Amino acid sequence: MSLDELPDFLTVEEAAAVLRIGRTSAYLLCQRWRYSGGEVGLPVVRVGRQLRVPRAALVRLAEAGRASE
Repeated sequence: MSLDELPDFLTVEEAAAVLRIGRTSAYLLCQRWRYSGGEVGLPVVRVGRQLRVPRAALVRLAEAGRASE
């Protein structure tokens, strides 16, 4: 499945699967993003009591990874 086929917002677990990292690591990256004011970590949006990762954030991460190659 390509990034374009993903829903606009993913659960942290779904984003972890896309990034091929563990659930705990994904939640720690989300926490880093929230506490750093969005400077580092995995971008996340709070929807009520739930956290969602925007697909656009995953696309940006993928593009940033390609730029460093």
